[in-house]
Amino acid sequence: MHPVVQEVTDRLIERSRASRGAYLARLEAEAAAARERGPARSSLGCANLAHGFAAAGVDKPALRASTRPGVAIVSSYNDMLSAHQPYETYPAVLKEAVRAAGGVAQFAGGVPAMCDGITQGRAGMELSLYSREVIAMATAVALSHDMFDASLLLGVCDKIVPGLLIGALHFGHLPAVFVPAGPMTSGLPNKVKARTRQLYAEGKVGREELLDAEAKSYHSPGTCTFYGTANSNQVMIEVMGLHLPGATFVNPRTELREALTRAAGRRAVEITAHGAEYAPVGRVVDEKAVVNACVALLATGGSTNHTMHLVAIAAAAGIELLWDDLDALSKAVPLLARIYPNGQADVNHFHAAGGMQVLIGELLDAGLLHRDVLTVAGRGLDHYRSAPELKDGEPVWTERTEGSTDLDVLRPASDPFSPDGGICMLDGNLGRAVSKISAVKPEHRVVEAPAKVFDDQLELLRAFEAGELDGQDFVAVIRYQGPRANGMPELHKLIPPLAVLLDRGQRVAIVTDGRLSGASGKVPAAIHLSPEAAHGGPIALVRDGDPIRLDSAAGTLELLVPDEELAARTPQGAPLTDAQWVGTGRELFAAFRAAAGPAERGAGVFALNGRAEAESAARAAAGEAR
Repeated sequence: MHPVVQEVTDRLIERSRASRGAYLARLEAEAAAARERGPARSSLGCANLAHGFAAAGVDKPALRASTRPGVAIVSSYNDMLSAHQPYETYPAVLKEAVRAAGGVAQFAGGVPAMCDGITQGRAGMELSLYSREVIAMATAVALSHDMFDASLLLGVCDKIVPGLLIGALHFGHLPAVFVPAGPMTSGLPNKVKARTRQLYAEGKVGREELLDAEAKSYHSPGTCTFYGTANSNQVMIEVMGLHLPGATFVNPRTELREALTRAAGRRAVEITAHGAEYAPVGRVVDEKAVVNACVALLATGGSTNHTMHLVAIAAAAGIELLWDDLDALSKAVPLLARIYPNGQADVNHFHAAGGMQVLIGELLDAGLLHRDVLTVAGRGLDHYRSAPELKDGEPVWTERTEGSTDLDVLRPASDPFSPDGGICMLDGNLGRAVSKISAVKPEHRVVEAPAKVFDDQLELLRAFEAGELDGQDFVAVIRYQGPRANGMPELHKLIPPLAVLLDRGQRVAIVTDGRLSGASGKVPAAIHLSPEAAHGGPIALVRDGDPIRLDSAAGTLELLVPDEELAARTPQGAPLTDAQWVGTGRELFAAFRAAAGPAERGAGVFALNGRAEAESAARAAAGEAR
């Protein structure tokens, strides 16, 4: 193993020893009970069980007999969102596959799937991050009926996959297989789309031209093809061993896609506690798998959103991941992929160049991924060097021995695009922040300029439209955008106008306690600033004209104001009150807003799983010692 990867893993194991131990003790107790009793529903009373199969149709006899393993299907299907629309037909396919494998599947529940692409710059975006917790809870509700021995999780985008996984990890003794839908085929090149957005921001093209470009980019069922949070999800889930090998980037409505869906259903039956290959999700997602996900994110220049999602996912498995771990790994993991916005290729081009099999193989051979891990495909990450092909209508996996076929998209670890990862952490007197630099030109990675302070993204957009930002260097400070202020919306609508100014030769950057996305692109930015303005963060002390230095190379973020002057200041601005934070259902999420943790702890509302048991055991041990 690479020494830094091993050191981070060892620290993670030691730091998480008590909480992870408590989590695994609970998992093992539930697993032992499952093996002893047989299928979960066999322990239900007659009235309980009758409710569980009343509407089952052809599967009613099998459900009543309680001898076949039960498999829950939990889906994010809706027909508005391209990424999730393909899931409409999956339940019937999966039920048939599970039935053929000797199990019985039921559609256990749906989870909401909202689209950040639709809600960008709108009030609905302020619910986006909170939706992860809602999805986790909805997953728990679906699995709470004691009818199931495994789960099939259908989700792709942004908060949906983290939410599904967090919920599933609270049922850690159950195996969980994620079933992807795949990306849409390539449409209008991303470079053309981005250029059209900038022309629209400059007033050089109209709404119809912009809408035409967007419609040619997002044009059919499947995930958006740029490398944002959705596709970063898929990369990480495969590297964590929760997809079948090579399932991630196969397009929807193809024979191979359907064959892989059927295979996922069969595999869910094979890895229950009642078979020979038991693979509970709480064992699959261990410290090594978490580190592997971090490495894959960094090696591909993935979405900054996962600096929060990975922390929250790890916590659900009793593992305490810190930004310090990501920072250490980023200095050691080379950048092997260039996918838009970090290059011109999309995920289909990445897949065609060798995709996940080449990426995983390169990282394994370089000692950057843990090989000895449990996956849904079996023991060992080497399973994921193999790519699926159709033979007689079924997927057959063959190890890929050749390297990348397009070195402009995917490179070997011996000749990377960059010697370090595409995400770095910044520290300084403004707090801690995340910076995605994989798409930022080297000459833009250090910016020192006066602050222009905004308490709302719309204020910045209005200033741009009025020409108030022209011809000057500045650092845009957008505050009161954190999880406790307004749900930490993505501020991606700011990128086109700021990119216009960057192209004009101005030196500009963003500092915010809000989010950008995996599509944040070429504008240098310090995001997820913690502590946030609404929770006592120094960003609330910044004034217009204050010099700020953002130095991605040095990993620093400094407000260049004397300490004594800062100490004399009082915060300016304020988050919306609960009375103001209404409309678009936002008032329903006031409890989340009040309880949300800081970005560096995952920006969630759930505690580290296992911590309560570990602390209780420690108190009891201390009492006995006295």
